[in-house]
Amino acid sequence: MSTTEVHSETTVGTPRARMVDMKLEVVVIPVADVDRAKRFYGGLGWRLDADFVVGDAFRVVQFTPPGSPCSIHFGNKVTAATPGSVQNTYLVVSDIEAARTDLTKRGVDVSGTFHFTEFGGKPVPGADPDGRSYSSLATFKDPDGNGWLLQEIKVPLPGRGFATDVDSVTAVLKEAEKHHGAYEPTAPKHHWSDWYAAYVVARERGKTELEAVAEATHHTEAVPA
Repeated sequence: MSTTEVHSETTVGTPRARMVDMKLEVVVIPVADVDRAKRFYGGLGWRLDADFVVGDAFRVVQFTPPGSPCSIHFGNKVTAATPGSVQNTYLVVSDIEAARTDLTKRGVDVSGTFHFTEFGGKPVPGADPDGRSYSSLATFKDPDGNGWLLQEIKVPLPGRGFATDVDSVTAVLKEAEKHHGAYEPTAPKHHWSDWYAAYVVARERGKTELEAVAEATHHTEAVPA
């Protein structure tokens, strides 16, 4: 796939004060048959968080995909959108073939893996030959036709945190161990957990290793021993 430069721009005139976190919580999925949708998403192995019924008209069901901080809602009187009209909602996975295998075993009709050789081009069968993150894709639909897009990401772009599989978290903890080991001999009295936590949170928010070290050190030295 050809590459393009990605810019991260700050709005002109915006103060450089720390922004308040705004985390995407829920995506609303329009469905025609709530019970059918509930069986489908439950069959995917997604966690059922709620099924609220108010009177005879209103109902909202919430599911959360494994490892996702964001959930989905569907139900009665939840949205005026046409059932099946939501398309290409991304589901990020660390191993697209493992994800496809799991969905197939659950009875889901999943497309083959594909990739693109150029932006705006036609899909090419098979995973990205170079194994690049963001490049290998697959699709499936729910019973109403709402479309989901699997995207394999092994190394996120800067600012996108890190993958939450065991290997990736272990790698970040090893980073923290290395940098904390260099900091500890000259550091004031502190508990290692304060430094580690600040470092991991900084890395999850897209900071470089050096930036994360600076944030962890500042946090630790600001916390009473």
